[in-house]
Amino acid sequence: MLKLSILGIRGVPAMHGGFETFAEKLSLFLVEKGWRVTVYCHEEGVKADSIWETEWKGIRRVHIPVSRTGALGTIVFDFLATRHALRESGLFLTLGYNTALFNLMQRFKGQVNVINMDGIEWRREKWGVLAKTWFWINERLGCWGGNHLVADHPEIKAHLATRVNQSKITMIPYGGDDVSSADESILSQFGLTAENYSIIIARPEPENSILEMVRAFSCKPRGHKLLVLGNYSAENNSYHRKILEAAGDEVIFPGAIYDSAIVQSLRFYAAFYLHGHKVGGTNPSLVEALGAGCAVIAHDNKFNRWVAGSKAEYFSDENACAKLFDTLLSNREKIQIMSEGSKKEFNNRFTWIDILSQYERLLLSWAEKAGRS
Repeated sequence: MLKLSILGIRGVPAMHGGFETFAEKLSLFLVEKGWRVTVYCHEEGVKADSIWETEWKGIRRVHIPVSRTGALGTIVFDFLATRHALRESGLFLTLGYNTALFNLMQRFKGQVNVINMDGIEWRREKWGVLAKTWFWINERLGCWGGNHLVADHPEIKAHLATRVNQSKITMIPYGGDDVSSADESILSQFGLTAENYSIIIARPEPENSILEMVRAFSCKPRGHKLLVLGNYSAENNSYHRKILEAAGDEVIFPGAIYDSAIVQSLRFYAAFYLHGHKVGGTNPSLVEALGAGCAVIAHDNKFNRWVAGSKAEYFSDENACAKLFDTLLSNREKIQIMSEGSKKEFNNRFTWIDILSQYERLLLSWAEKAGRS
């Protein structure tokens, strides 16, 4: 039987982010194909004497209890999960390189490990010198220690190719759901009407241009709403406070929303999806916007342009973003053209069936080396 163990995420079912969603999709896809899939699950803040196992939809889940929380708890979990994996057979897929130091144990033991190298974490503005150094070192260790690397974007592949030979890297982006309908009644909970608002779904960090987008939108009355999802605390975070202070009366902060059906409806009926990410590879939230047929306004960089394509509109700074709001918010014909362009990009490159099939082919090519048992 073909066996795969997935490391590097919090677990399944997905409740956190893009990697967890991908791991759930891939696991269920492979189980249907006859694979035996194991996913390591992080039980944060839990005191327990031993690791335990459960099964969910045919997926074997290994639960690792970690009493510590936060970044240190994640590091402890990754170490314990990797140590447990040393006793396992089959093929391994590690999502992210943040603790690639521990994956060296697998390399020394001769286990076959494919690593998805995610984004260039050490370039992100939010990290201090110590964290950036940690990520830089672990990126190097992941490149060396992984038997094969997955890049989620051509630019990430080009970056990794400065570390290892290109033959060691396969480019496979993230996938998304094809959304053709959603529950419009959900909008009333937020005082919204279809296509009379735009939406931002991103972590409130400087590198995601949220302050610039909120300022650009709020510089004049728009007759349009801007919905900004996420947790914003004026008391504890100066960047959050700047965003809240810059926001005009037409900007709505509903907090973080984790109900996927609600988020899907809010995204589907928005006039525009605003994407301010300056760094990273193929961003899952942007792919999801394409799958929902959103007209996209994005920060102008090589990462976003490859994903969103030629029909999206791009801004380089706050003033350029404000001008796009001036010209686009009332242009229904342009919105339709942009929406159709998003859907075309999605169907051409980002459907789950295509992405998961690419992963299956890659994993099969390494399964013989990992051995069957």
